[in-house]
Amino acid sequence: MVFAVEEINSDPHLLPNLTLGYLAADTCLAESTTLSTALTMVTGLQVSRAGDGCQSAPAVPVIIGDARSSSSMVIADTLGVFDVPMVSYLASCVCLSNSVKYPRFFRTMPSDALQARAMAKLLQLLGWSWVGLVSADDDFGRFAIQILTEELRGTGVCVAYHQVVPKGYAKEKLKSMVETIKRSSAKVVVTFIIGQDAKALMEEVVHQNITDKQWLANDAWVTLAAVSAAQNIPSLAGTLGFALRKADMPGLGSFLTHIHPTKPSPHPDPFKPELWEAVFGCSLNIKGRAKTSNPCLGSEEIALGKSIYADVAQLRATYNVYKAVYAIAHAIKDMLACLPGSGLLINGQCPDVMNFHPYELSQYIGRVNFTTPLGEQLYFDENGDPPASFDILNWHVTPQGKVEFVNIGYFVSSEGSGGRFHIDMDRVIWGGGQGDRVPVSCSTPCPAGTRKAVQKGRPECCFDCVRCPGGEISNETGSVDCIRCPARFWSDSDNTVCLPQQVDFLSHNDIMGIILSIISVTGAIMTAGTLTTFLYYRNTPLVRANNSEVSFMLLVSLKLCFLCALAFIGRPVAWSCALRHTLFGISFVLCISCLLSRTVVVLVAFRSTLPGESLMRYFGPAQQRLGISFCTLVQVLICVLWLVLAPPQPAERGVRENRGPKIVLECDVGSVVGFGLVLGYIGFLACLCLLLAFLARKLPDNFNEAKLITFSMLIFCAVWVAFVPAYISSPGKYTVAVEIFAILASSYGLLLCIFAPKCFILLLRPERNTKKHLMAR
Repeated sequence: MVFAVEEINSDPHLLPNLTLGYLAADTCLAESTTLSTALTMVTGLQVSRAGDGCQSAPAVPVIIGDARSSSSMVIADTLGVFDVPMVSYLASCVCLSNSVKYPRFFRTMPSDALQARAMAKLLQLLGWSWVGLVSADDDFGRFAIQILTEELRGTGVCVAYHQVVPKGYAKEKLKSMVETIKRSSAKVVVTFIIGQDAKALMEEVVHQNITDKQWLANDAWVTLAAVSAAQNIPSLAGTLGFALRKADMPGLGSFLTHIHPTKPSPHPDPFKPELWEAVFGCSLNIKGRAKTSNPCLGSEEIALGKSIYADVAQLRATYNVYKAVYAIAHAIKDMLACLPGSGLLINGQCPDVMNFHPYELSQYIGRVNFTTPLGEQLYFDENGDPPASFDILNWHVTPQGKVEFVNIGYFVSSEGSGGRFHIDMDRVIWGGGQGDRVPVSCSTPCPAGTRKAVQKGRPECCFDCVRCPGGEISNETGSVDCIRCPARFWSDSDNTVCLPQQVDFLSHNDIMGIILSIISVTGAIMTAGTLTTFLYYRNTPLVRANNSEVSFMLLVSLKLCFLCALAFIGRPVAWSCALRHTLFGISFVLCISCLLSRTVVVLVAFRSTLPGESLMRYFGPAQQRLGISFCTLVQVLICVLWLVLAPPQPAERGVRENRGPKIVLECDVGSVVGFGLVLGYIGFLACLCLLLAFLARKLPDNFNEAKLITFSMLIFCAVWVAFVPAYISSPGKYTVAVEIFAILASSYGLLLCIFAPKCFILLLRPERNTKKHLMAR
């Protein structure tokens, strides 16, 4: 303060032809002493010595102080009656921002409300959702915690506990308090305490060896050397905290080093002897002062950085005092520059600078707006609060075991948004033994693609992150619910974006579609080759003995069976859905009807050789054609009714059932009854054919016709019995592939079992293709 006053008085431009004076008094950290001293100053009574050397002084029109919020409230309550303004440099309680209750109170120290809001934003920024709170047992601590809890409401940050540092620092109460901190699962501890509270608290923290906590310090102790002593380093390394913005005031260091109690000075200072004795631990030989065994030599020198009194490395609260003095000086300057009619008093009057009322000075202090010699703009809002910003400090431990207060960022308040952060995360050393890893306090925010799932029996901020199910997304961190994708869209692999669903069907371009097409065409070619062979050898005994006409019909139906598989490949449309099922049903019934006819002929032919039997006249070629036509006509009728009443139609199973990331194009059977009748009729004929072939398997047929039909029908039935579970369990286009495989497998079984032996004789063993061999038993 003295330095600022002398700097202003030596400035020829700020207050020319006017000299500022001052009074300074020690409050002894007691409200009673603070109030009595303030009343003495503003009344001008009982002043033994003034800063300008006078034996008495006029009433002081403004007070700079006090450092504590509680004392400032007492002074402001009392002096407010006399309209005396005061400018505090360290009182931060939000309660002092009440312009109705404290209309003459100003301060260069930011309100705790801003620091509490900054603390809340920092917790959200770092993802700390489970924290403990520690506050001082006074208005400063109570109001700060109240603001902080209000700011945290609705942010997802939960308070695990709130502990109050007891006045008097009772050992048992401190021990119980620290044990609560130690047992809690909250890894982050937020504090709003003064330096003495912090020192007492941290001594107990070190005693209980708590090293797994991340401490967030308020400005009152974040740079306090007594707290950052060497014995506290294991517990407090990595501490983060808010501090007043650092300032480098040119000339202050030189001013401090020139202080000497015995050197002549134009302004005698009664505090110099006490300062000297405190710094050097000696006693000055001054009348009225107690002597000790260690007298001061007079040759001692105050060196920069060697004591807290001459330490200019962390000028923070000191700079607030500097700004407070300059605010008063600029208010007086504005009073001097006042033009009649434009003043701040009633009717635009200007005050008499040589004889003004404290109320008048208060009006001008509230309107100052200037830039300090260090380039910072200063003004007061309607509550007497200044624009504010904080440095963010991090406690680093040097190899020598000392603590360095490293500036890792800043917070600047702003209207509307509340403020903005800048933090260099690469420079941060984290507490709790985490080093370069950000500590996790309870649960980290759920990343995109997941949602919160609260853990049963634990606070709501303790949660698990559950991945969103298929078809749902969350594209923000910390989502509570997953969002369902709209129709025809599906979630990506990370469940963060909805993508258009892919259309899935068995196409001719798929490898599976190509393979099945080749197998189908190959079967049709083999059938055509067999048919050509039988046509070529149609007049031979073997072909004629097996009813060549039925054989030709069987081969044609088998060719249709092979070709109908191609109708199942490709994008489903209305005509292809109708064609694939009806062609399949009719061609297989025709095929089995031919086999059934041949089986009956074989069975009747051998039975008719017995005396008195003449059944063969009922099973001639005409009767066989009629039987085959009748059996096939029944299936045709079923298919016609199916197509008329409820035909198969293209369908999109993915959209309807949301079973996967693709839209599965398929042919819906339309009528389940119709589809069941088609398959049931085929199964009925196949079982009947198998039964008759089985009865005729031991008849003396030299070409094993009944045995071959029996074996082929066993293959046919086995394939279609296995088809049912495979069809039901296959997803997407594989359902169609299973159906095609069943068609081709049963078709190849019939072709190879029945015609391969005959082709072998026709082409490779022609000597067996004779009537004599045919009639042999």
